[in-house]
Amino acid sequence: MSNNGELYLIAAPSGAGKTSLMKALLARCPNLALSVSDTTRPARAGEVDGEQYHFVDRAGFEAGIAAGDYLEHADVYGNYYGTRRDRVEALWQSGRDVLLEIDVQGAAQVRAAYAGLCSIFILPPSMAELARRLRHRGSDAPEVIRRRLGEARREIQACSDFRWMVVNDSFDRALDELESIVTAWPLRRARQQAHVEKLLDEAAERSTING
Repeated sequence: MSNNGELYLIAAPSGAGKTSLMKALLARCPNLALSVSDTTRPARAGEVDGEQYHFVDRAGFEAGIAAGDYLEHADVYGNYYGTRRDRVEALWQSGRDVLLEIDVQGAAQVRAAYAGLCSIFILPPSMAELARRLRHRGSDAPEVIRRRLGEARREIQACSDFRWMVVNDSFDRALDELESIVTAWPLRRARQQAHVEKLLDEAAERSTING
């Protein structure tokens, strides 16, 4: 994949506060746009197609996999989730930077396809606090919470593959840290190298003229 914009990827265990932080980050960073994923799971109460997810049938999703339409995809608890390449590229072409919200399995696929991405992992302050947040949501049965906590351990073990880590012990501080990463990332050496080369070419040209 080639582009003129940035690609930001955020992952976290369920209950770490990723979705709320992302919504607030998007409000602070107007040039940042969320690429809405496809899923085969049914829409939940209050969800709108094209906002939280694009809801597609399994046959259509599998056809997209076969055609190479997905930058990443994963089967999570019997349902497919995936990011379409054309949606990411359309946002880049519109001049926006792109934000992806995916799990660690999908993150590994995106890193393999696009080495220039900025990957961020959101950590809970403690496993006890993560369990409390999951129970407080009131949307999951006890066995589902236990499964999510077991999955969280595997996901946290994978956080070393991410470039940045943010601990969500204070929402406002975590949001400030995310904004700082998004602000600083375009200034990295690899992104500025083209400008460095332009300056060196100009300096060489002036030296030739003045010599």
